[in-house]
Amino acid sequence: MATWQEFVDEAPRIAEIFQRRHAATGNLCLLGTVRADGSPRISPIEPRVFEGRLVLVGMPHTTKFRDLGRDPRFCLHTATVDPQVGEGDVKLFGAVFNDPDRAVHQRFADDLFAQTGFDLRGQEFDPFYVAELDSASSVTIDDGQLVITIWKPGEGERAVPKS
Repeated sequence: MATWQEFVDEAPRIAEIFQRRHAATGNLCLLGTVRADGSPRISPIEPRVFEGRLVLVGMPHTTKFRDLGRDPRFCLHTATVDPQVGEGDVKLFGAVFNDPDRAVHQRFADDLFAQTGFDLRGQEFDPFYVAELDSASSVTIDDGQLVITIWKPGEGERAVPKS
């Protein structure tokens, strides 16, 4: 597993596409989790990068957070609006852990308020999920050719052109 910062360092191409697509959609992504019965669930989420970590927080007591509490594995997908993926597309795979550090929560809330004006200062975050990544992939169209770039921790990026 890798932290967000380790991912950015090892997979700069995929990270840049993720950050660009994430910003272009107002931070909206789609989160894949595993339901109690083992079936998949897709939910909208607005992940944030904070202090070199990818944070998955949101409205407490939602089904997506119950899913992650039971099974921490996830897939995070940039919201794609173009079926031709002209702007690229990224999937991140990993697992979350709950960081109970209230000082981190407050710094996060202060940062969120400073960046967006959305005020969660003084509120408790339970859970406060931080993502660790075990793989990622991107899809781009480069010079008219579909290119899939794959990353795993410690292996760097590998581009696979498709015909």
